[in-house]
Formats: sequence, structure tokens, C-alpha cells
Amino acid sequence: LPKPFDAVLLRARIQASLEKKRLRDQQKMYLQELQVEREKSDRLLLNVLPRPIADRLKQRGGVIADSFESVTVMFADIADFTSLSAGMSPTRLVVLLNEIFSTFDQETARHGLEKIKTVGDEYMVVGGLPLPRPDHAEAVARLALAIQERCKKFRTDEGKRIDFRIGINTGPVVAGVIGETKFCYDLWGDTVNVASRMTSHGKRNAIQVSESTYNALRKRFDLDSRGPIALKGRGEMPAYLLRGRRPLRVSRS
Repeated sequence: LPKPFDAVLLRARIQASLEKKRLRDQQKMYLQELQVEREKSDRLLLNVLPRPIADRLKQRGGVIADSFESVTVMFADIADFTSLSAGMSPTRLVVLLNEIFSTFDQETARHGLEKIKTVGDEYMVVGGLPLPRPDHAEAVARLALAIQERCKKFRTDEGKRIDFRIGINTGPVVAGVIGETKFCYDLWGDTVNVASRMTSHGKRNAIQVSESTYNALRKRFDLDSRGPIALKGRGEMPAYLLRGRRPLRVSRS
């Protein structure tokens, strides 16, 4: 401003500066709110999709389909779930399932594996994708043993122990995201079908694995042969029961 000051011009300049500051503050607040909402959206997306898949979907969208030569798929379900649910109110049943699956979620995250979905009383996990790892069968086996141990605490309202079945299979799959609404990351292939059959044809409170998983685990885990079992739609297949991990041998010099 030239001297002497013009009072009208001075007020106009001050008001203009204050208005600019107000607009800058408003823009900054808007950007902060936008960042908060974006972070919320990302967290929701990561509850549905693995991070690498979510990042790809945000970048280009469309169908995502990847082939994996070897992964390990695990299913866990509740034995006699129909009769169990018949004796409970819907609210109590949902609370129980939430408690069970939250326990499974904790163990899945602790073992660095990927939860795929829950359907009814069935819980599905995979090791070896979306990022490959060479020890996927061993990691899933350790998860299954941890879940088996933690499942011992679950009881019905009458105090009766709830029985679980766990089935595991190793092999190739196709994984990806399809559709435009309510999409999810899912797996397809015979490996998934056999893993599901290993569960549905398994024993109570036991971990049943296929021959391919047995071959991947036999050097580090104790397994018993169950012999051939008849699987729906597949005929007879060898099956094994996972008992536990073998103690590490300490070499003596």
C-alpha cells in the first residue's frame, strides 16, 4: 500500500487476505476429510480383498484371474451343524459363529495366511497366494493344528463340546475377482473341491489331508494313513490324518 494509507483500500486488502486464508483453511479441511474417507474406504476394501488384489482393482478394475501352480487350501466346519443350530436361537447362533470365526481369523492372521470366505458354518483359508510362498503346506498345517487346539474351548449352552472337522488339499488353482457388485476374492479348481471333500468326509475333531498335502508334510509332521476313502463325485482317494509337528532334531557335533 502506498503512503499515506487509504483506509478504504487498506480494509479491502485486509478483507481479501482474510478471505484467501479462509478459503485455504476450508480447502485444507476438505482435503483432510477426503483423506479420512479414503482411508475408511481402503480399510473396508482390505476386509474383502487381499492388499495386492485391492491395489490392482483400484488401478485398472475389470476381471482379475491368476493361475497358481501350487497352493494349499483348508476348510473347517462344525460337525452336525444343522442339529446344533436347531437347538439355539438365531441370535445365540450368530454370536457363537462370530466367536468361533473371530478365533479362526486371529490364527489365520498370526500364521500369515489368506482367509477367503465363510459360508454358513464353513471357513476357508489358503496358503501360497496372492503372494507365492514355498512353505504354504506347512503354514496351513500349523494353522490347522492351532485352530484344533483353540476349538477345544467351545461349548454348547448345555456345556457339550462342539466338534469340528478340518480338511486340507494341495494343488493348482485359479484365483481372482469376478462380477461388478458384491465381489469377493475366490478360488476355483479341483484342488478346492477335494479340500472341501476332505472336510465333509473327515472325522470329528481331526485334520484330514489329501495325498498331495501328505507328500508336502511328511518330513516335518506326524501323519497316519486312513487308507482310501470314498469321496462324492471323485471315487476313492488316499487320506491321512495330521497328528502334529515333529520335534526338531538337534545335530550333535
